[in-house]
Amino acid sequence: MITSKFDGVSVSTQASVYFDGKCISHAIALADGTKKSVGVILPATLTFNTGAPEIMECVAGSCEYRLPGSEVWLKSNPGDKFSIPGNTKFDIQVTEPYHYICHFG
Repeated sequence: MITSKFDGVSVSTQASVYFDGKCISHAIALADGTKKSVGVILPATLTFNTGAPEIMECVAGSCEYRLPGSEVWLKSNPGDKFSIPGNTKFDIQVTEPYHYICHFG
């Protein structure tokens, strides 16, 4: 099931813009203090660093991703999620706008 909305949240109105505008996201905080970001990655191949563990949820579009220590690219479609360990990095390839929710661990 694809997450379509969050109720009762606080939203950062200023976007975080990465990779010369290829990734744009907004931070949100739920009433229980849980932090997430929602955003879009435009067509590109990028490497992201993580602090805390993350779960990437595909809302629309698709991507391929490669986890640390792997040479295998895996596909993520709407409704799919993948986990990234904290304090590491992962690669992502996008050929169409990839709409996502990042759930922070």
